[in-house]
Amino acid sequence: MTENEKNITRIHMDGKEFILIGTAHVSRQSAEQVKEVIEAERPDTVCVELDEPRYQSIVEGDKWRDTDIFQVIKDKKATLLLMNLAIGSFQRRMAKQFGIKPGQEMIQGIESAKELNAELVLADRNIQVTFSRIWNSVGFSGKAKLLTQIIYSIFSTDTITEEELEKIKSQDMLDSMLNEFTQVFPKLKTPLIDERDQYLAQKIKEAPGDKIVAVLGAAHVPGITKEIYNEHNLDKLNERPAKSKWPKIIGWTIPIMILAVIAYTFISNPDAGIQQGISWILWNGGFSALGVAIGMGHPLAVLTAFVAAPITSLNPLLAAGWFAGFVQAYFRRPNVGDFDSLPEDVLSIKGFWRNKVTRVLLIVVLANLGSTLGTVIGGADVVRLFLENI
Repeated sequence: MTENEKNITRIHMDGKEFILIGTAHVSRQSAEQVKEVIEAERPDTVCVELDEPRYQSIVEGDKWRDTDIFQVIKDKKATLLLMNLAIGSFQRRMAKQFGIKPGQEMIQGIESAKELNAELVLADRNIQVTFSRIWNSVGFSGKAKLLTQIIYSIFSTDTITEEELEKIKSQDMLDSMLNEFTQVFPKLKTPLIDERDQYLAQKIKEAPGDKIVAVLGAAHVPGITKEIYNEHNLDKLNERPAKSKWPKIIGWTIPIMILAVIAYTFISNPDAGIQQGISWILWNGGFSALGVAIGMGHPLAVLTAFVAAPITSLNPLLAAGWFAGFVQAYFRRPNVGDFDSLPEDVLSIKGFWRNKVTRVLLIVVLANLGSTLGTVIGGADVVRLFLENI
């Protein structure tokens, strides 16, 4: 254990000992160290960097079989599920490279706590809250940049050695990584790193017992070491950002303006009004249908997107992708085998397109993206025809 002592931070405070283990999430050595430390220290409580949803996904690994793809679309969670699968694929690919399960060090922490009958504390903030606060902290260009970076990291074929992975756990390397991270996405560091450091520190500090072992991603150890001496309001850190009224206002204003422009033009010049209507249908329906076609959707899903997009774009409560996704799921319904093969299929672009689960999710997202693009271009063309015929 002396060899790995550099990855361990010990804090004594208020008669309690806190042992923080800085791990790399796909490192075999990290998982082994977690087991060794917990067995040697025999703590009263083991804290793990997990929230309830991620914990459940670990203990119920085959729950994918029970997923209702229609309910996912109905609950407007297709994009969220697709992003979760995409982000998870990066960690799975790294884990596969080293021949271990993703998050093995957290699994080991859970198992070791059970073996010792130690209290288990899920110390991380709910991932949905973190996603909401991250998404709220960046503008449109930031969202585009973030998605591009995530997609690149998912499908990058770069590999690293396990020795390089272990080096990441050094304090200096971490500081360097965080500095680079905040230069690319300066607004993301607060919700992704700083706030979670505070949340984790407070949960660890409040853990029962006199000796607590915390299994953490190495990037959080420096922040937790500092924040554990401060008091933090968990309720405040758990607040989801208030939704701005402007997106809803804009979402209704644009369709009303487009309908008003077409109606006015049609009254003053019926031929121009009909031309506007045709332009709106072709641009909006065409791009949405193209999105489904790119996703290699069923022909009827393509047709559904074409028909639905010009209508749903005029109603912010509806989306063309939902209808196209329902049709795709009806004719190409995922089976148990598709859900079973998800962990492997999400490791590659080809797998994303091949698996019926991700195919449905892609079609929902691509149809909606196409409809959005069609709304912008079609709306601009409607305005152009209006100005030409005033």
